[in-house]
Amino acid sequence: MAILAHHGRPVSVSQQYLGNWPRLPGYDWHQDAAILAETLASAFPDAFGPVRLPLPRAPGFIHLIAGFTALADWIGSDRRFFEFDPAPGPNYPDHARKAAANALAEIGLDTADLRLPDTSFRTVAGFPAPNPAQVVAGQMDDANHLVILEAETGSGKTEAALWRFARLYAEGAVSGLYFAVPTRAAAHQLHRRVNAALGRMFGAIAPEAVLAIPGALVSGAARGQKLPDFEVRWDDEPDLAPARWAAEHATRFLAATVAVGTVDQAMLAAMEVKHAPMRGAALTRSLLVIDEVHASDDYMTEVIAELLRGHLAAGGYALLMSATLGSRARCRFLETALPSLVAATTTPYPAVWVGGDLKPKSADGTGRLKAVEIQTYPGMQASPVAEVAIKAARSGARVLVIRNTVSAAIATFQAVTDQGGSAFLMQVEDRPALHHSRFAVEDRALLDAAAETALSTKHDRKRSGCIVIGSQTLEQSLDIDADFLLTDLCPVDVLLQRIGRLHRHDLSRPEGFAVPRTIVFCPAEGLEPLTKPGFENGLGGWKTRDGTFHGIYTDLAGLELTMRQIAAHPVWHIPAMNRALVEHATHPEARAAVIAEMGPAWEGYERDLAGKAAAARMVGQLGVLRRDKPFPERFRSDDEKVMTRLGEQGPVLSFVPGTIGPFGKPVTRIVLPAHWVHGPVPDTPLVLESCAGGFTFVLAERTYRYSREGLDRVREASA
Repeated sequence: MAILAHHGRPVSVSQQYLGNWPRLPGYDWHQDAAILAETLASAFPDAFGPVRLPLPRAPGFIHLIAGFTALADWIGSDRRFFEFDPAPGPNYPDHARKAAANALAEIGLDTADLRLPDTSFRTVAGFPAPNPAQVVAGQMDDANHLVILEAETGSGKTEAALWRFARLYAEGAVSGLYFAVPTRAAAHQLHRRVNAALGRMFGAIAPEAVLAIPGALVSGAARGQKLPDFEVRWDDEPDLAPARWAAEHATRFLAATVAVGTVDQAMLAAMEVKHAPMRGAALTRSLLVIDEVHASDDYMTEVIAELLRGHLAAGGYALLMSATLGSRARCRFLETALPSLVAATTTPYPAVWVGGDLKPKSADGTGRLKAVEIQTYPGMQASPVAEVAIKAARSGARVLVIRNTVSAAIATFQAVTDQGGSAFLMQVEDRPALHHSRFAVEDRALLDAAAETALSTKHDRKRSGCIVIGSQTLEQSLDIDADFLLTDLCPVDVLLQRIGRLHRHDLSRPEGFAVPRTIVFCPAEGLEPLTKPGFENGLGGWKTRDGTFHGIYTDLAGLELTMRQIAAHPVWHIPAMNRALVEHATHPEARAAVIAEMGPAWEGYERDLAGKAAAARMVGQLGVLRRDKPFPERFRSDDEKVMTRLGEQGPVLSFVPGTIGPFGKPVTRIVLPAHWVHGPVPDTPLVLESCAGGFTFVLAERTYRYSREGLDRVREASA
């Protein structure tokens, strides 16, 4: 039955039905079945001879058989490799074997001829020598299938991962790499770096890194164009199309020799979704790298934990990386007991962990220390944030402003303009712009480039002050370096990630900003009012009519502990304090103590939060595909687009070809926030109407505007 599931889903067919298919007019399937049976017996005589040993019946083996059969079906159905033969003769099996060998080599599933002559760190990373953490992570032998690398932001974790891949590849332990990151923007940024590294490692025969983002159609530096009948045109070198087979369909991403994409694509290998067995089987040959694994919520953690369990049980290799991974999450992945708060805070950092070990392999950091002056500000309104940013920019500082929500980012952008600071704002096409998630794919690329220019990491950057305003999209992936950071209150691990954008390099700074400084904007009345529940600029949560609990940063206890860490330590020594800061704000012992201290309202809120977390974990557990259990007779859901992140799955809207966006460049598609539209959206391109600074469109009887401030809903005028 696993073999018959090669179209992606389990099938349930009784033996009686198999023997009673009807004869159709003009077609005798019995005759063709007999020919097929004779061909199989001739091609695979050992399968029809005496049984020497029974096939393994372990569930993991059955799941792999299902996945590899589906993968073979995908390849065998591609006429670029197997031309249709209406009357295959007795020599067809020999012909098919040669065609199959050619297909596997061209696709990159067979890497026998892809030699890696040099695995030195200099070649892989492009730097003279590794730092201590890179040495420990990169030189782990192939007996360690699961490795967790904890090191500060900017310490070269990406290079450590690539070095680990190079060494495992040279030893024959893996023949592929899937590099998973939290967001699409991060995948775009990392894809270019990985592609360059492959060129250094393999030279002229280097495989192209696939960008594993649905609809992207990117392999190496080449972009494809979707054609009718599921075909893709590659204009640069059409002869390379077979080598880009894995890039042409999202289901094939994990079959690439090297792919860089979101963690969602890897998670689909562990969920009851169409072609999950194929994804899981294809991934077994690869080193699975998951970057920023601390960003996973309760739901994602359950799925990722199951993904790791199945991947490692099949002999796969995995590397998890984080700058701020708490002991609770780390122990979940390592499947070890949670240490006490005291033990957790005294654990070495940076550190490298391997599966099965209770203690890490200590590793020194990069040697670069950063003493950050940090303080809170009572209030989260846009006006004071804008005022502080403008004052700093006038002093020549490059200011990074990160708000928790898009609406707060837009309000701050408008406040800077109203206060006469528009000249300091990040520029795109010679006009002010801000950075958040509600922009078209092409415009996001423009905004990324503008942010990196405004907050350049180069020594020769201009001295004039500037202000870059955005949401969580500025937290990671972009190569930016700010003189001064203004941020909303957020969980401590996220806050450390944001501080990682501050004084990243030893650059000259304007007067008054030689020391890295951060101001954290907090609710003026504290967090107590949010326990009702309530919501302010990304903090807290709310209940819907059905009792479901929603929010962005809902852990008020963790947020309270973060504020207390700021009050207790006005200077954060990074990375020396990273471990203690994270554990004192996330460890269950610390959270339980502050909840008991704060009283009944906090205890009631915590029960709501615990219910949400338990529900998320339960949904995650119900949705995973357990490879240590028998192959299922059916998947629990027939939906091919199951959610890999609860509450974050928004529809993709398409624009008609030639649509010009607010920055004067063509745009093709944009992702609509999931909570804006309920129900299906049309597959056809939208009908657009021009307006000042952009265009509008109507969807589900609601009008939307797309401008330089991003996508927004048009408010109806009151009667």
